[in-house]
Amino acid sequence: MSSLSIAPVAGRIGAQITGVRLGGDLPADVVAEIRQALLRHKVIFFRGQEHLDEQSQVAFATLLGEPTTAHPTVPGLDGNTHVLDLDYRNGQKVDRWHTDVTFVDRPPLASVLRAVTVPDAGGDTLWTNTVTAYEHLPAELRDLLDRLRAVHTNAYDYARLAGADDQARKYAEVFASTVFETEHPVVRVHPETGERSILLGDFAKRLVGLSSSTSAGLLRLIQEHVTEVENTVRWRWAPGDVAVWDNRATQHRVVHDFGDQPRRLHRVTIAGDVPVGVDGRPSVALAGDAAAYSPIAA
Repeated sequence: MSSLSIAPVAGRIGAQITGVRLGGDLPADVVAEIRQALLRHKVIFFRGQEHLDEQSQVAFATLLGEPTTAHPTVPGLDGNTHVLDLDYRNGQKVDRWHTDVTFVDRPPLASVLRAVTVPDAGGDTLWTNTVTAYEHLPAELRDLLDRLRAVHTNAYDYARLAGADDQARKYAEVFASTVFETEHPVVRVHPETGERSILLGDFAKRLVGLSSSTSAGLLRLIQEHVTEVENTVRWRWAPGDVAVWDNRATQHRVVHDFGDQPRRLHRVTIAGDVPVGVDGRPSVALAGDAAAYSPIAA
């Protein structure tokens, strides 16, 4: 019998799991229980995993699926193919709500994030449940979203770099060194649970078939609903913490309230499928080939 203990952290999203030492040698029944908790709670947290390093983090992630490369454009950590080094001293500032890597046609299934160095205070991460966000929309608005499609891209908004330092500008140039653009359904059907979730976030730049002003207004309206506090959970990091989230049913963002304190985390992502809308239409790549980043999960 499993020794796992699973306790919800917030009402609509998030649970903390205790009683497990993460690594690549977990029994199949424990992995299955972790996967079920992930599907139910959308993001799961593990404290006290200081024993993990880059190799054992990847080994654990591999139990959940096939790891992608670190990122479609950003190199991995010290030659490690699968580990993205999120070091906020190197110009990285992901301060807007997003779902990981939605600018390609096969966004990750899940992300595994491990805290290496965290501020004494601040630097929390927020997640929001894009399934409950959809479910709590008025029926008329759900019907509209079911029919919409959006174009996502990593083409950088350089206006945001006004006053930024050299490191931030260099990171932005690397991030957009190859431009990807993909048309996704605004509402995708989760391939395992059958739930409907809203697929938007900061990489979504416009809605197909609408004027720029209408598109911008509707995107803002939907995002404000997705990120209502009732849909969210907030995690205060400690060194050795691990968070795993279902990238098909969440958005997340960092809280940048830690000034110049060091904050460093390592992320491994799991290959995902091509999203499919309510009408059965899959996402379509418009620019860029993500084959080197990720296989398409079955």
